Amino acid sequence: MTSTYDYQAFPSAADSDSVKFPAAPYASAASYFDSYVEEMARAAKTIDPAAFERAAGILLEAYLSGARMFSCGNGGSASIANHMQCDHVKGIRSTTDLSPQVLSLSTNVELLTAIANDIGYESVFVYQLQSQSEPGDVLVAVSSSGGSANIVRVLTWARDAGLRTIAITGFDGGAARSVAEVSVHVDCTNYGIVEDLHQVIMHSLAQYIRQSRMDADTISATVF
Repeated sequence: MTSTYDYQAFPSAADSDSVKFPAAPYASAASYFDSYVEEMARAAKTIDPAAFERAAGILLEAYLSGARMFSCGNGGSASIANHMQCDHVKGIRSTTDLSPQVLSLSTNVELLTAIANDIGYESVFVYQLQSQSEPGDVLVAVSSSGGSANIVRVLTWARDAGLRTIAITGFDGGAARSVAEVSVHVDCTNYGIVEDLHQVIMHSLAQYIRQSRMDADTISATVF
């Protein structure tokens, strides 16, 4: 089936006001690494604390109420969405009174390819969510560009169907940044750094929620 949707987005540096990195050749791996870390630190400071706080609140409310959280992403973002299922189920449940229900829409290659082949790649996430979710559940969509059609489509459907929506984005955030109820945004034009910080956001949300349900003695005796 030929899709009319541009499901893959490759934003350029011009799509954002961010610093361009790299902007010139580097003579050594060590100097590149130093600059990479410096750009990561700069980009980390662009994350809005209020947005992070709102995202944590939405997730904690869902875990307390028994609502489900669904995650999704393409490529490297798919690995973060899958990893989220691990840390937000096993990690948060350990030493707390929470039992999060978290499902990644990026995991089942048989289902993903069947939907992509028969319907279109732009529907691989929304088709699953339509069958498995209900109002009050949460969707976390991870997208470096924020412009992939399957991400924008699933966020739009989820919003209209009464789900809470969180987008974790980079570059200029794309349409996902405006469609989602909350956007935790990294202002950066380097895919590696954006994905690194998205992983940091994912881990930080899980660890913050976990420690919020623990007493001080348990926290001090626990390896996070």
